[in-house]
Amino acid sequence: MSALRLLRDSFEDDPALDTAVSRAVMLRVAAGELPETLRIARPGAFVAFAKRDAIAPGYDEAVAAARESGFDAVLRLAGGRAAIFHEGTIEIGHARPDPDPRAHIHQRFLDTAGRIAAALRSLGVDARVGEVPGEYCPGRYSVNARAAVKLAGIGQRVVAGGSHTGVVLVVNGEERIREVLEPVYDALGLEWRPEATGSVQGEDPALGWDRVAGALIEEYARHYELVDAELDDETLALARSLAPEHRPLVR
Repeated sequence: MSALRLLRDSFEDDPALDTAVSRAVMLRVAAGELPETLRIARPGAFVAFAKRDAIAPGYDEAVAAARESGFDAVLRLAGGRAAIFHEGTIEIGHARPDPDPRAHIHQRFLDTAGRIAAALRSLGVDARVGEVPGEYCPGRYSVNARAAVKLAGIGQRVVAGGSHTGVVLVVNGEERIREVLEPVYDALGLEWRPEATGSVQGEDPALGWDRVAGALIEEYARHYELVDAELDDETLALARSLAPEHRPLVR
């Protein structure tokens, strides 16, 4: 069983830095400067816009709508479309070294989606892998409940020497997601069904953030030897230098 560093560092007050930390960890893992690393953290409230969003005609309006709804705006690490993070979600990031990262994209998606679903099933949630019709930021590897509501979205970024697989899992607060998505997706011209947006607590009110995070850690521990760690100064310094690139420039 291979070792996997586990970080729990959160940057709720600076979403751009939070995103940059994921990128910095990925780059250092890909360069062989850090070992394979998993981060499970509680994010602040922000809308993570993709490159496709940033070139859409309504992008400036979408960023303004996010901020008016009490959400910051960042440029996300992976592709897809605008995704929503807040204090009731769990942010998961897995940085892996790989000399040929593009060859294993599909397998990383399968592994990650399967582990998220397995962790939720261990808590009694009817979790499945697959896209729900009308879900926001749609993806074939989304994790849903009962094939009815989306619970988690997964994205990937590959660089020379490695990859980063990122997840946002909604524990609670799906109504906040719906409220901010309405004006944001309207500005971007994206269609979605609000009723396709769910949460873990919507399936079982007894499941709080800490319990769900604990189940995720237990599931990863079935596949890796987890080693608790803290974010090192060199990685944090790199993240601070990268953070401005994740703050959206509105026209």
